[in-house]
Amino acid sequence: MKDCTKQLLLFKGISGKKIEADFNGGEVSSDAGVLFLREVEERIGLISKMADSLRDRRHPGYVKHQLLELFRQRIFQIACGYEDGNDSNELREDPIMKIACERLPEEEPLASQPTISRFENSLSWTDLYRIAQVFLDIFIESYEEPPEAIILDIDDTDDRTYGHQQLSLFNAYHGDYCYLPIHIYEGQSGRLITTVLRPGKRPTGRQIVSILKRVVKRIRQAWPEVGLMLRGDAYYSCPEVFDFCEENDMKYVLGFKPLSPLLRQVKPLLQETALRFKQEKQPVRTFIETLYKAQSWKKARRVIAKVEANAVGVNTRFIITNLEHWNRRFIYQTVYSGRGTMELMIKEHKNHLLSDRTSCPSFSANQFRLFLHSAAYVLLHTFRALHLKGTVWSSAQFNTIRLKIIKIGARIRQLSRKIRIHLPTSFPWKGELQKIWLSCCGAGYT
Repeated sequence: MKDCTKQLLLFKGISGKKIEADFNGGEVSSDAGVLFLREVEERIGLISKMADSLRDRRHPGYVKHQLLELFRQRIFQIACGYEDGNDSNELREDPIMKIACERLPEEEPLASQPTISRFENSLSWTDLYRIAQVFLDIFIESYEEPPEAIILDIDDTDDRTYGHQQLSLFNAYHGDYCYLPIHIYEGQSGRLITTVLRPGKRPTGRQIVSILKRVVKRIRQAWPEVGLMLRGDAYYSCPEVFDFCEENDMKYVLGFKPLSPLLRQVKPLLQETALRFKQEKQPVRTFIETLYKAQSWKKARRVIAKVEANAVGVNTRFIITNLEHWNRRFIYQTVYSGRGTMELMIKEHKNHLLSDRTSCPSFSANQFRLFLHSAAYVLLHTFRALHLKGTVWSSAQFNTIRLKIIKIGARIRQLSRKIRIHLPTSFPWKGELQKIWLSCCGAGYT
C-alpha cells in the first residue's frame, strides 16, 4: 500500500482559485536523465569492470548490496551532483536511482550511508591498483583504431584537508593543509587516463616517473607504434623525467624554472622588447632559444624563452623540449599553450563533480573516493563526446549537462509488465532529448 497523507500545504491563490500542495504525487524523482548515463555505462562497462577487479571479502550471509550495486549507486549519485556518502540516506528510496542500480522501484532500498562508508574504507592498495588499471583499459578501449599520437597532459590541483587526515601536509604555495592529486588526461580529446592522490607536497622526479612508467607501459602494450608526448608545467620539469622520456622514445614540452644563466642570457632581449613596446604602443612577443646543460644533466637540452612586453610590464617564460625541428614560436604558442585546456578538464573534475571532497581520515579511502569521482568524469565525458553531438549541449560543461539533461523531474509507475516514466509535458527541449535518446539507445528499444 502506498504511503499517502492528507496534509495540505496552502499557498496564495490566483484568479480566485486556491493553490494546494500535498504529498500524494506518487513515485517522483528529480534525476530522470541518469538513465542516459546508465546506457553509457552499459556501453563502456566501466563500473562493471571496476567491480569485477575486486574480490568481495565480506561474509556472504550478511551481504545485502553487491559490490557492483555499491559502485553504481555511488558513481551515479556523484554524476547527479550528490558528492557525499551521506546523500545515500536520502536517495536510497529514489525510484530512478534504483533503476540505475538495476533494482525495481518497489524493491528494497539501496545502501545507506554506513554501508557506503564501510565500502569506501574496505579497499586495499592492491584493490586500488587494479582499479587504476581499469581506467587505463577503458581509455585504450575508447579508441576504435590505434591513434597516431597521444599527448599526456599532467598537472595537479589542491584538495584542502581538515582535521587529522593521513598524509595531509601544509603547502606554502596554496597556504593551507591539502592533498595534491595528480591528473593525467589525453590532451587532444580530454579523455581521463588516471588520477593519483598525493600528499600535499611537490612530487620528486622519481615519484613522477613511477606514475608515468605504469601509464606508458600499458599504452605501449596496446599500441607499440603510437607517438607519445608529455606536456606539463615546471613542476614536472626535472632530470629524471627528461631521461625517462628520452629512454622511452617520448617527446616532452615542459615548463622550466628560470635559472640565473638563462636570465642573464635573455636580459638584453628584455630591454629590447620593452623598448619596442614603447615605440609601437602594442604588445610585443619575442622568442629565443638556446641549448642549456645543468651540471647534473647527462646532456644539453633545448630551452625556449618567451619574452613579452605589454601594459602590465615585461614577462619572461621558459619551456624545455626535445622537439628538434619545429619552430620555437609554434612549440610555445601552439604545443605548450595548448595545455591550457587541461585546466578546463580539472575544473570539471574538481568543481563540477566536487572531487576535492577527500575528507576521509584514511589516505587509501580518499584515493578510492578520487577514483569514484573519476569514474563519474569518464561517464559524463563519454556521454558528451558520443551522444551530445548535434545538440545545443555538444560543448557544454558538466554542470550545464547536469542542469539541463540529468536534472529532469519525472513520475515513475511500476506496472505489471513495464515501468513507465512520465517526463514533464512542459519540458522545453523535447526535440534535443529525442536526439540524445536515439544516439544512446537507437532503434533497438522502440
